Amino acid sequence: MNNTKTMDQKICIAMVPCPGISHLIPFVEFAKLLVLHHKNFHITFLIPTLGSPTPTTKAILNSLPQNTIDFKFLPQINIEDLPPNLHIAGQMKVVVKHSLPSLYQEVNTLITSLQSKNNNLVALVFDFFSSDVIDIAKKFNLMSYVFGTSSAVAFQFCLNLPKLDESLSSEFMDKTKTFDIPNSNVSFKVKDFPDPALYARSSETYKAFLHVCQRLSLLDGVIVNSFTNLEPHAIKFMEDFLCVYPIGPIIQNESNSKVNKSTCINWLNNKPSKSVLFISFGSGGTLTQEQINEIAFGLELSGCNFLWVIRVPNKHSSSFYFSGSSKNSNSNSNCDFDDDPLNYLPLGFSERTKDQGLVVPLWAPQVDILGHSSIGGFLTHCGWSSCLESVFYGVPMIAWPLFAEQRMNASMLEDILKVAVRPKICDEDGIVKGEEVCRVIKILMDGGCLGLELKKRIEELKFGASDAMSEDGSSRKALSSLVLKWEERVSEKLNLF
Repeated sequence: MNNTKTMDQKICIAMVPCPGISHLIPFVEFAKLLVLHHKNFHITFLIPTLGSPTPTTKAILNSLPQNTIDFKFLPQINIEDLPPNLHIAGQMKVVVKHSLPSLYQEVNTLITSLQSKNNNLVALVFDFFSSDVIDIAKKFNLMSYVFGTSSAVAFQFCLNLPKLDESLSSEFMDKTKTFDIPNSNVSFKVKDFPDPALYARSSETYKAFLHVCQRLSLLDGVIVNSFTNLEPHAIKFMEDFLCVYPIGPIIQNESNSKVNKSTCINWLNNKPSKSVLFISFGSGGTLTQEQINEIAFGLELSGCNFLWVIRVPNKHSSSFYFSGSSKNSNSNSNCDFDDDPLNYLPLGFSERTKDQGLVVPLWAPQVDILGHSSIGGFLTHCGWSSCLESVFYGVPMIAWPLFAEQRMNASMLEDILKVAVRPKICDEDGIVKGEEVCRVIKILMDGGCLGLELKKRIEELKFGASDAMSEDGSSRKALSSLVLKWEERVSEKLNLF
């Protein structure tokens, strides 16, 4: 290997995230980690967009070190051009598919530009639902990797879905059944499968999801935002099928947005250690008006200190997902989205709980809050980034999944990792009642036996996460192994000339 030539050049990686801030942020943090520890790398983001990029998206990208990371938005895809009633996973895949011609042109331009600087584009790193990018990688003889913004367990399920599909004869999965993942100790209730797997097998959403799962075998590798001690069995299972690089937990060091930051932190500074329950449904989750009322009732009944991030209610739980504005979603609502979300709290709630809680509209600095000494629990929608942040800061959880693979994450948090309690949903109306909200809050926050066990276990995983990301930790070694693979590819190219 000609190491001198390799180190004299920049090794370039193009990253293609899916639309949605919750997919972009892990990619950005991965890119920052890569260029921080490996100085001869340069990252270019090529970003498919559904409508105009949000101010938050632009702020995140503009804050990156321009000498090592740059970005370009691909031409916008209009939401009106998407098939109606398509699940968000399907929307992401279609947006990327519609962006392929412009992505091809940008990759071609990037390769030409880099060659003039004597640099090399080595690989395309893209999202799970961007699997069509594999074809572009092959056309340009580039290595192809999925960077997983979901858990290793979710990937484990996806690797098994094609065989499961072959065994089915009915149109729908039987939600009363339990699925045992072969050659592992993991079982899931079918009703906790990722959303696309529960659609009719003849539907475009299901077929698109199955197609993505079938194409995993074509990759040069999967980069997983997890660590070996968190998901050892799932990672070992994946290694029988793919080259796997568990390099996490990759999380934000601090929130990019300053919205509500001083309000939240100043309020937390006046609360006792481990006394506050943080409630947030991520960057895209929304609740119905009835569910907001029940959470408010449960909080009031519990007497627990709380910091609650609230949005305008919507009957579609993912209505806020893509644009950060519910009025730009393709779902319908009876609400005026220019309203202050605080207007939807029960009458008198704010006054009755003024010494107990703080409710902030739309957005809060989640990583800053979870890292605060006053936080003792996290009621979360179970998005994977939120799960990792909670583990990293040692905060036990109330698992409240809304959509996508979040139910699978919730099941893992409760049954496998044992760091969360999950509220029971009323079968009659699909609502978690206020009394149940109060019950799980008391389990987590009042120091009973189960709550203490959750706290002990999350502390163990917190130390495991820190160890994995240390200089000699498993995740840092996995990243070095991936970097070596890319350096070897550059050397192979150089030796051809």
